[in-house]
Amino acid sequence: MHRLRIDELDYPLDPACVATVPAEPRDSARMMVIRRSSAEVEHAKVRDLPAWLAAGDLLVANHTKVAPVRFEGERLGDARAVEGLFVAPVGDQAWTALVKGAKRLRPGDRIELRGATGERVVVIARERREESWVIDFPDAPTPILERVGRAPLPPYILGARRDRHESIDEASDRDRYQTVYAEAMSRPSVAAPTAGLHLTPGLLQLLRLQGVAWSSVELQVGLGTFKPVEADWLDQHPMHAEWCRIEQASLDAVCATRAAGGRVIAVGTTSVRVLESLPEPPCAGEFDTRLMIAPGHAFRLVDGLLTNFHLPRSTLLALVGAMVGLERLRSLYAAAQREGYRFYSYGDCMLILP
Repeated sequence: MHRLRIDELDYPLDPACVATVPAEPRDSARMMVIRRSSAEVEHAKVRDLPAWLAAGDLLVANHTKVAPVRFEGERLGDARAVEGLFVAPVGDQAWTALVKGAKRLRPGDRIELRGATGERVVVIARERREESWVIDFPDAPTPILERVGRAPLPPYILGARRDRHESIDEASDRDRYQTVYAEAMSRPSVAAPTAGLHLTPGLLQLLRLQGVAWSSVELQVGLGTFKPVEADWLDQHPMHAEWCRIEQASLDAVCATRAAGGRVIAVGTTSVRVLESLPEPPCAGEFDTRLMIAPGHAFRLVDGLLTNFHLPRSTLLALVGAMVGLERLRSLYAAAQREGYRFYSYGDCMLILP
């Protein structure tokens, strides 16, 4: 990895380009198509993906499922509003949580969580750990979160809704902030692998009929994915750890595709991290990764990438810059704004081909 000043990952962004609602239907999102081997840029829709992929290619996606970990409620006793985000399980019956106004909580405080359709559950604040609280549930947390939790939409989306005085449709949020291929919450994520939000069952079926193979990996998306880089140099940033898993069948598909001369196209940066974190020779299994991918990284298993437009000064931007070059990436992001592309979680995407 080349030593990189963090200001090299900065770029000007017009706030009007930030998407606060998803494209409907999913595959109507715009898609900027570029090649690593040429300066050509083309503009398409996600539904045009079959035109850019070929029989023998392999799409690899992160099938993690987003848990409804955002919460709203009140502290029993004084009716003070409490809201926040559950971020990680602690044992079998507790989660750590980021709580707005956390300093006002005390150990033993009882908090009544209130679901979007009226369900209520009382949880207990056990102890504070640095910036978070350990919250005890009365029973297994996962089914409780399904009843009273809310989709963990990014704060800028929730803020925009409040500014527009929009009503909240929790069922719609849970559907749209989840990929259509997400699997059970064995290790639930607190944020979506957003590139995959553009794909639909119909589009995936078209790709299968075309001979494009499909495989999946799992990476548990945590808040660290979006942690801003605050150091002056990227290599001084403490890279967060993320739990990953790849099954033998998925690994076999990747190796067979590359051996046959096909292209491995990752759906989202999380899928890239799983594949590029594998040892040499690669083996299946589960592991934690702290891999930072930045300019200078030699990609071993990934040939291309479908990805959204990312925040300035972020490790995600560094990863995409490793694939296309930072100078070119800044030029592409400027062009995307001129062309009216939408940025961030609910925004449009870029398809990077070899």
